[in-house]
Parts: sequence; structure tokens; C-alpha cells
Amino acid sequence: MSVTARIEALPLPLAPPLETALATVMRGAPPLLIFRTVAHNPRVLERMLAGGLLDRGSIPLRLRELMILRSTARCGAEYEWGVHAAIYGDKAGFTPAELQASVHGTADAPEWGAQEQLVLRLADALHERHDVDDALWTDLRAAFAEDQLIELTMLAGLYHAVSYLVNLTRVPREAFAPGFPAAA
Repeated sequence: MSVTARIEALPLPLAPPLETALATVMRGAPPLLIFRTVAHNPRVLERMLAGGLLDRGSIPLRLRELMILRSTARCGAEYEWGVHAAIYGDKAGFTPAELQASVHGTADAPEWGAQEQLVLRLADALHERHDVDDALWTDLRAAFAEDQLIELTMLAGLYHAVSYLVNLTRVPREAFAPGFPAAA
């Protein structure tokens, strides 16, 4: 689906400090449209780049990306879901069926292992209720350390904010990124 941007991405090149910051984050690839859109407010872009959670954290890449895929899917943020599916999908070992299930599947779908199901349940609960019930909390505590639970929760919150931004500004899909898969 084609969208018309409400706030156009700034043309390249950007101001030198932003170009330098983006070159580090993008590792030589052209800056994503989301970054060029947020660059309308350089302070926010700098804080966004400084506050990212895409480094080697306390949780494995696959679980990090599953939280991001599910959170962005639940928010209807096709742009951000597609960027992560394209850039990290293979690295995280997602199959086409798992990518489809990250959008349309349930947390207990057979595609997912026990920890993955918990990540999906957490993402869904945070999206729906902004909290988790005691039963889910007990399950999460049995499977994850405290630092991991904090990181998973912050990922969900961060990618809700990113979803709000890309949905509100109508950032068009990157040429390399897929859209949401069709429901099975």
C-alpha cells in the first residue's frame, strides 16, 4: 500500500553532525526515511539515536526482534515492521511462517518456543492493558532475569513510540522492506 508522507523526509545530505551520527548507526548504508523524517528536529533525532536498544543487550537478538515485530504489528506500523523484518529477519532466523505469525498469529501458535510465546504474551498484554496480570508475571519471572524483563518492556515502549511516529507522519515503506504479510 502506498502512503503519502505527512512530513517529508529531509533530502540528503543532512547537516554534518547528523550525517556523522547516522553514518555510525547505519554502518555505511543510506539513512532510513524515519531518521530523515525525525531530522526535522535534530535534538529529537540525536536523543533517538542515543537511546536505541539495537545493541547487544541482555536478551538474544531473536527475542529482541520478536518483541519489536509484535509491538509494531500490534500498532499497525507496517513501515517499522518491514524494516526490522528486512534487516534483522534472517539474522534472527525467522521463517516466512514466523514473520506471518508475528503479525497475525497468537502467542501460543506452534511456530513459537516457550520463551518466544512469553515475549508475545508480554507484547500483547502491554499493548492491550499497559500491564501484565500476576499469572503472566509469574511465568515471565520464571523464564527471564530482571534485566531482561526491563529490556523487553522498554523495547515494547520504545517501539510503540516509533510506531506512533511512523504512523502519524506516514513514513513511506523503504524500497527494500516488505509490507505486512497477508493473513493465512
